[in-house]
Amino acid sequence: MDYNRLHSYEAYQAAYAASVQDLEGFWGAIAENFTWRQKWDKVLEWNFEEPKVAWFIGGKLNITENCIDRHLATRGNKLAMIWEANDPKERYMRWTYRELSEKVNQFANVLKNNGAKKGDRIAIYMPMIPELMVSVLACARIGAIHSVVFAGFSAHSLADRINDAACSMVLTSDGMNRGAKQIPVKRVVDEALEMCTSVEKVIVVDRVGWAVNMQEGRDVYLHEELPKASKVCEAEIMDAEDPLFILYTSGSTGKPKGVVHTCGGYMVYADYSFRNVFQYNESDVHWCTADVGWVTGHSYIVYGPLLAGATTLMFEGVPTYPDPGRFWQVCDKFGVTHFYTAPTAIRSLMQAGEDHVLSYSLDSLKVLGSVGEPINEEAWHWYHTHVGKNRCPLVDTWWQTETGGIMISTLAGITPMKPAHATLPLPGVQPVLLDGEGNEIEGNDVEGYLCIKAPWPSILRTTYGDHERCRINYFAAYKGYYFTGDGARRDEHGFYRIIGRVDDVINVSGHRFGTAEIENAINQNENVIESAVVGYPHDIKGQGIYAYIICKEMPENPIQVRAEIVETVVAEIGKIAKPDVIQFVSGLPKTRSGKIMRRILRKIAEGDVSNLGDTSTLLDPLIVDEIKDGAIALMA
Repeated sequence: MDYNRLHSYEAYQAAYAASVQDLEGFWGAIAENFTWRQKWDKVLEWNFEEPKVAWFIGGKLNITENCIDRHLATRGNKLAMIWEANDPKERYMRWTYRELSEKVNQFANVLKNNGAKKGDRIAIYMPMIPELMVSVLACARIGAIHSVVFAGFSAHSLADRINDAACSMVLTSDGMNRGAKQIPVKRVVDEALEMCTSVEKVIVVDRVGWAVNMQEGRDVYLHEELPKASKVCEAEIMDAEDPLFILYTSGSTGKPKGVVHTCGGYMVYADYSFRNVFQYNESDVHWCTADVGWVTGHSYIVYGPLLAGATTLMFEGVPTYPDPGRFWQVCDKFGVTHFYTAPTAIRSLMQAGEDHVLSYSLDSLKVLGSVGEPINEEAWHWYHTHVGKNRCPLVDTWWQTETGGIMISTLAGITPMKPAHATLPLPGVQPVLLDGEGNEIEGNDVEGYLCIKAPWPSILRTTYGDHERCRINYFAAYKGYYFTGDGARRDEHGFYRIIGRVDDVINVSGHRFGTAEIENAINQNENVIESAVVGYPHDIKGQGIYAYIICKEMPENPIQVRAEIVETVVAEIGKIAKPDVIQFVSGLPKTRSGKIMRRILRKIAEGDVSNLGDTSTLLDPLIVDEIKDGAIALMA
């Protein structure tokens, strides 16, 4: 039976059973669908103690031949990429697979002409412009390891990442457009490079037409280099286990971890998960609203869609500029069929009201997706009802930077969906729930620590330059398992619901509550837009519940609104889960990817406001002072 593309729930069940029974046979058959320069000798070797995982051992390939070259004969004139600018009045771009091939080859030759070679680490600090996608693929073409850093991180954060990987080159732009603002990108790179010694070349894309500092001998403009470069570039032959990219994710120590993904396994899983989760068809238009600076952008803007021969849309702007109808305007403009975004974006658009959605038809939409954090039920229903018109399956995807691709999710229109539940693992993924002693918790209607008991092709291989950190972070907590760091519940149907990071689990009088679970209850209240819950030391309960809440309007009668919110939580979960402290805030400390920095909220709740750490990478650093002052006033 062909398990490469699943078309029914029965096919899913058969594929899942086959993958558990014969993991190597299952993934070996899937991998046959790609172009290999040399077939593998062995599908898999692994142990989770060292840890050491290797897939498609001895296999040779180049991922760009699979993203581009193999499509040229049959899809050469098909749209590979649509790019929509920040300003709706600016001309969009559309490139066919043939045009994308020429762009990637030419950029790859620019890299080589400027000294880049196989194995070099190249930092990419660029806005969401077409050259970002091209530069990622150009690096892969020549066997250089790309390290994309979100073009919103501070100079210090960029320098940390450049130094950790000893990058020899930085690819950037003069500036960027983001909503109503223009931001000086190259200036941040210049500041970062004052703290770096490994960088020999900087290649600059002219995006906004600014005069920027260009250091002679180091900095060159892309538009001046392209005429010197051929549009033909032979793909470097890579081993399946050669690194493809490094992507940094925040660590508990504050020092970012460089998660390493490799060529063969990542390719196989990015393609497989894209095809099956989204149920993509040949004429569809897929739009993932993430930034390529995050793993979601790597896997579901660039690699996954292109491996599947899809049309992928890239968007430079933000959901609320020039107004909160922007996402829906773009969907109608390009006939988007598959729309994949974050709960944070959905909640902000809910706050703006339904009129902005109702102004657009959205008739082209077939599939909706959610990514980045567990989506609360209110946002799930709003998204499904107002955007999907109750006819589009909504895939609530759970995965991580470290997993490389979607691990637990509804398969659109194929497997059952349930609000706020990721539901079922993909074939080839073997999740388990463990108790505190590392014993597997059998059956349904249970909860525990979410672990994975066997490898999948896109599992991280190491953390760059520090394999011991990889072992300690992901494989040491429970011997023989990959530990996700998340708690989860398996309901009576066997559907998984992620209940938050383990350090976001609050233990109240011996009862464990996931922060997402309490937030979901709070968000049911009609006054509430968004909430964030943390635990803090409590003399009697062990931990108390501290809730930071954004309301539609700042309450005129805070006591009454607090009482109503407590009543909602008690109704949804029970008295044991009612918040001890409720602070009304105008915003939450979020990274630019939309992640709430609960570490900061915990410290404020604990009264430890003297050591909140670096807040420069937050979307709005000033919100921290506002929350801190509010907490002090609340406790006074």
